[in-house]
Amino acid sequence: MTDKARLNTAVAHNARVWNYWIGGKDNYEVDRQVGAHVAGMFPLIRDIARADRWFLGRAVRFLTEERGVRQFLDIGTGLPTGDNTHEIAQRIAPESRIVYVDNDPIVLAHARTLLTGTSEGVTDYVDADVHDPDAILERAAGTLDFERPVAVMFLGILNFVLDTDKAREIVRRVMAAVPSGSFLVLTHPTFEPELGGEGQIPAMEFWNENATPPITARGRADVAAFFEGLELLEPGLVSCSRWRAESDSPSVVPQFGAVAVKP
Repeated sequence: MTDKARLNTAVAHNARVWNYWIGGKDNYEVDRQVGAHVAGMFPLIRDIARADRWFLGRAVRFLTEERGVRQFLDIGTGLPTGDNTHEIAQRIAPESRIVYVDNDPIVLAHARTLLTGTSEGVTDYVDADVHDPDAILERAAGTLDFERPVAVMFLGILNFVLDTDKAREIVRRVMAAVPSGSFLVLTHPTFEPELGGEGQIPAMEFWNENATPPITARGRADVAAFFEGLELLEPGLVSCSRWRAESDSPSVVPQFGAVAVKP
């Protein structure tokens, strides 16, 4: 199927609505309508979108500067915006190699034109679905060396894998393919009251009736289970806005974030 055939501008899509929430221009009227309605039901959604993006920046800088990571597998990257994974990593270490994974045609179109990196490093894009980890690994192996540590990033993507057992298996499969010293970087929306997540439930119900792909939130225990067999780094599983935050009291958002290392 061609990219044009796959692109449905009549139904709101997550990559474009997310782009709308963080102030981007790569979206359609239907995306803005659904995005505005969800934001009216659950005003924190814009804060979540921004906090998730800031978490990405802090995590990539930390792994590149302090842990020496030079390879990133960014699964479910979404639309390119400012300071994408490769820009942050290659600014610090120009030789860094980054593979982005998504299967939305509008993301693919932007990736082809915007995701250019340094001459010393490599920036590549894999057109694949998060539900097919074997295809992701096979195609990413053309750019990444799976004998060396890789930071695997699942930011706001496993919430689109509705079956929790399937989501866990996806993470296990990918992390089994990378060596000791690799990292799992993950964010996930939650309905936990401690993070103010109760309002996500009706907003997600509206989303599932009016947009694509369908989404789910998960509790702390289910999100923590993604890190089974890995060692969580400080400060552990927290609101993504609080993970190694640059200020003493950032606002809490109902989106868990954490980074763990494979022993």
